[in-house]
Amino acid sequence: MEDRINTLDELLSDPMVQLVMQRDRVRPEQVRTLLERARRPAAEEPLVPPAHVVAKTCQKLWLCR
Repeated sequence: MEDRINTLDELLSDPMVQLVMQRDRVRPEQVRTLLERARRPAAEEPLVPPAHVVAKTCQKLWLCR
């Protein structure tokens, strides 16, 4: 017997996953959207904050001068 799940469809059709999603009020299409957004990098959001943002945070925490 094979217990591995190979695809998102298999995962979302698992009865235990469906019960947890139902309890959390999460729909399968929401999971698909979340995973699609995570898979592709957002063009409008930089991966590293700009230097002035890092500097302000650093100064507030007394990590730099």
